[in-house]
Amino acid sequence: MSAHEFDLRQSTVAREAASDLLRALASPTRIAIVLALRERVQCVHELVGRLDLSQPLVSQHLRVLKDAGVVRGQRNGREITYELLDDHIAHIVNDALVHAMEVAAPDAQVSDAAAEAR
Repeated sequence: MSAHEFDLRQSTVAREAASDLLRALASPTRIAIVLALRERVQCVHELVGRLDLSQPLVSQHLRVLKDAGVVRGQRNGREITYELLDDHIAHIVNDALVHAMEVAAPDAQVSDAAAEAR
């Protein structure tokens, strides 16, 4: 077992924390926010424009992510900029998206691999 893999006997606290993290990420909007923040620190109005959502909705999702320890906000005058607290979060989201695409289109993956092999 590698240093990055966990034994099923790991503490209940760690499993509960992981469950809380996954629950916080369980929204297409929050996944989009994480992907946007993976690129750079952004304020709410930038996220609103990028995601084409209302400011109250983006703020509500940011609050969930902040409460879960996924993002942190820093006030700069009248604006609050948000950033990911940990690069692991971006990796989790990216891996989940790759997996979802593989499950959704396994035949396309095989066709793409065959085309690349030619």
